[in-house]
Amino acid sequence: MERSFETVLVEQCAPTLAGIKPASLFRWQGADRRQSREAAARWARELAPYGITVRVLKCCPQTGACLIYLYRAGWLRSILTEPSVRAFLERTGYEADQDCQGLLRQLSARLCLERDFPHEIGVFLGYPLEDVVGFIANRGRNYTCCGCWKAYGDPEAARRRFDRYRRCTAICCERFRRGVQITRLIAA
Repeated sequence: MERSFETVLVEQCAPTLAGIKPASLFRWQGADRRQSREAAARWARELAPYGITVRVLKCCPQTGACLIYLYRAGWLRSILTEPSVRAFLERTGYEADQDCQGLLRQLSARLCLERDFPHEIGVFLGYPLEDVVGFIANRGRNYTCCGCWKAYGDPEAARRRFDRYRRCTAICCERFRRGVQITRLIAA
């Protein structure tokens, strides 16, 4: 059975909808590229009044599958203006003097043009900087804890965060299955 855009959005973005994570990313493939972009555009309009932005970061020309990025703009802006994050992005080749939208355009271009996956995407998803830097430096090995991502800092703090995201996702998915509208899952 094919899952709807809305089902995948709730399953993959519940912590962002609920206001406990700044951003989420998921892959969606409609019947064609147009359908994928239309679904993203519809939900961009629906969620904008709640301070949530939906953006297509990449669309595959062969399959029409899209990487859909859902984020809380104010929260993301504050992450991307942190001096340590700016310095990290500059070291990885970003023009760090850009605003949030400029940095997202650079990320989108890297997703489309780079042969290797741009692992710095973790900072755009709200992962702690030490985890993103640790993943890149260790090439995904030597982590202290593995859950929603590979953590390189305090494993107990990471487990608590992962558990919180899992509980949130389970609650939101259950409520959605019972007929609660997506906009009613959103926390201010």
